[in-house]
Amino acid sequence: MEVERARRLLLADGRFRVLERVALPTRRVSLGPTAGSWIGVCLDTETTGLDPANDAIIELALRRFRFTSTGEIVALDAPFAWLEDPGRPLDPAVSRLTRLSDADLAGRTIDDGAAVELMLSASLVVAHHSRFDRPFVEKRLPAVAGLRWSCSMEEVGWAEEGYEGRALRWLLVQAGFFYEAHRAGDDVDALIELLRHRFSDRSTVLSHVVAGARRTGWLVRASGAHYDRKDALRRRGYFWNGASGEWMREVADELLDDEREWLRLEVYSPGHQPRAPGPTVDRIDASSRYRRLQ
Repeated sequence: MEVERARRLLLADGRFRVLERVALPTRRVSLGPTAGSWIGVCLDTETTGLDPANDAIIELALRRFRFTSTGEIVALDAPFAWLEDPGRPLDPAVSRLTRLSDADLAGRTIDDGAAVELMLSASLVVAHHSRFDRPFVEKRLPAVAGLRWSCSMEEVGWAEEGYEGRALRWLLVQAGFFYEAHRAGDDVDALIELLRHRFSDRSTVLSHVVAGARRTGWLVRASGAHYDRKDALRRRGYFWNGASGEWMREVADELLDDEREWLRLEVYSPGHQPRAPGPTVDRIDASSRYRRLQ
């Protein structure tokens, strides 16, 4: 085949990188034996802005898949996507990014019943930026609150695997693929392609995402930390949660005692003028991770 011959020639030359367009089947398809597999769902949203408290979903895309204990995707469902009218004009920047207009969204709505049924059928929800998508989805579809989520951006050690950055589009380029970004359906298919990718040890990206979903740990909130401790907290790995006005981070079981001691010395000692006696610590797992924290 001429295309394959050209690809081999370009790769053999050494001066070129060949990228393949993401082109998953648009119908339900089996990719291997499905006995003993589980159902997952990949998800992406387009929204009117970045704040789930004040912004809204304008596009929701879902696609179910079946996966094995080793992270192999063995079946794909048909893709589903819905547009929704947010009830107010789009910011021009959002229109440029998503290629959606007010006219495209006028009168459109997400099929709540279908979306909820698809999500409730899955044992794991995967997004590339779950910390962003999950709060929007649970606000719009409260019936799916509490499902198990994982994240292909945060649960994979991309740098350790030799990849630069964590943006979906750039990761796919490094894996040998390209696609048209910033429509939810395209992003979902791109994510599925990324989940199928194998690292040098032959493990799939999905196997790392599934392992991340099995993690349990502790969400540590540095409640009442003085403003002057922000740089120390940031260096320690804490992030600022604007909704609750707290610095927080997740730590593993075996590191909790060390974290409490660090906070005692670096945040809650009297010389640092804390406004609380100590941190708040809550158990966290795939059912609670990436939710909007109040």
